[in-house]
Parts: sequence; structure tokens; C-alpha cells
Amino acid sequence: QVQLVESGGGLVQAGGSLRLSCAGSGRTFRSYHMGWFRQAPGKEREFVAAIRLSTSTYYGDFVKGRFTISRDNAKNTVYLQMNSLKPEDTAVYYCAAQSGSILYASAPDYDYWGQGTQVTVSS
Repeated sequence: QVQLVESGGGLVQAGGSLRLSCAGSGRTFRSYHMGWFRQAPGKEREFVAAIRLSTSTYYGDFVKGRFTISRDNAKNTVYLQMNSLKPEDTAVYYCAAQSGSILYASAPDYDYWGQGTQVTVSS
């Protein structure tokens, strides 16, 4: 089992940057594919980014080169660097761990979730 704790959210002005971190517990952290999702009020949970065990990375269409996902297995941590933030990026951001599925953009296919961290971008 993996426990995930996100941090790094906050309030930032449009055009600014934030780096989210997701710390995982357990020796098996490096055995999981990792993803970031977000959910704004009244909207469905949305795929943001994923990093596979192969280190391949994938992003939601709206990212358009603004975000970068990375992982440090030695620290059991996955990161989401977010640049050029827009007010529409405002949401609760969740990290998640996935074991066997190839559906990296599908929230139901993730096995473990963090509690989320709020990101608010002001205009």
C-alpha cells in the first residue's frame, strides 16, 4: 500500500509558478506509475500529467508545455512544476499512484490517492 501527501499549493498571480510535491510512503513507491489530476468546483476530475516507470511522460491537452512532471525515487517524491499559470488552472490538485493499468489518463484506473492541495490563480 502507498500513502501519498501533496504539498506546495497556494495562491499565485496569473503568469506565476508553483511546484507541487507528492511524497509517497513505502518501499514500493518506485514500483508505481504516478499521475496528477485536478478538480475544480462543479467539474469532473481532470487528467493533468503522468509519469510512467519507464519515465515516459504524458500531459493533458490544456497543459501546452506549461507543466512538467518528474519523480525522484530516492526521495519517494513526484513533482509537478507549473509555469505560466492561468486563472482557469484554479483547482484542487491530486497525485495518484497506479500499478498495472496502461490507462494513464483514467482516474478510476489509479489505485491510491492523496488528499489534494489547493491551487488558486488570481487574475
